[in-house]
Amino acid sequence: MVSFTKLFTAGLMATSALAAPVQNQKRSTSKRGAAYNDISTVSAMTSSGNVAWAYNWGMDMFGSMPTGVDFVPMLWGAKDFGGWVAAIETALSSGSEYILGFNEPDTASQADMSASDAASYYQNYITPYSGQAKLITPAVTSSTTDGQGLSWMNSFLSACSSCQITGLAVHWYGNSIDEFQTFVQQAIDTASTYSLSEVWITEFALAADVNGIADEATTNSFVSEAIAYLDGEAAVTRYSYFMSADNYLLSNGALNSVGETYCN
Repeated sequence: MVSFTKLFTAGLMATSALAAPVQNQKRSTSKRGAAYNDISTVSAMTSSGNVAWAYNWGMDMFGSMPTGVDFVPMLWGAKDFGGWVAAIETALSSGSEYILGFNEPDTASQADMSASDAASYYQNYITPYSGQAKLITPAVTSSTTDGQGLSWMNSFLSACSSCQITGLAVHWYGNSIDEFQTFVQQAIDTASTYSLSEVWITEFALAADVNGIADEATTNSFVSEAIAYLDGEAAVTRYSYFMSADNYLLSNGALNSVGETYCN
């Protein structure tokens, strides 16, 4: 599940100029991240020190990251292959320590790849950087349809056994904390099957909030329970709520009540 802003950003990645390296300082050990389209929103998210990393579904940060915040580049999909080498070298020289794989390749509206094609592309474009960064799988949806979600992930990991992958990434949209915890445990089990040491939930939210927070009280309760669970789950090493933007975790560029719950 994605918003129009993510789709806009994905297109922007392919045509924008690369930013100059910006050296990051030592990061916090917090698991929490900021998923952004506009980098100017990240400062509000990270001022508490509890949000330690950020990504924008792309390979360039598009501006200056707040001090101590780790930018994690993503190779969104096949349309970005041409600019990938220059972009990832810029990110790595700026201090990035992880690389994210493709965005929702298990669905036609996003990176849209078969598991076998994705494994081949991953081996060609991402695995060569295994000595310079830790490598995270493509991020799949929480769909339970055969050939999507963790079903797709199992096929990908079987085909990419020599890809030098460290961690598994997933997305989730649903209706309750119980559903969320069940899915995360399934992701943890999948990672364990393939001896992956990290699980990242790089995009998650209540289904009702995909187009903006519908009810702050309901979302506050969910976010509070979710971060307590994720912070207490050793197998989960990073996560980011959807998203660092007005009508989501921000209002008029500042944290709203849900943003305060998430960031503090």
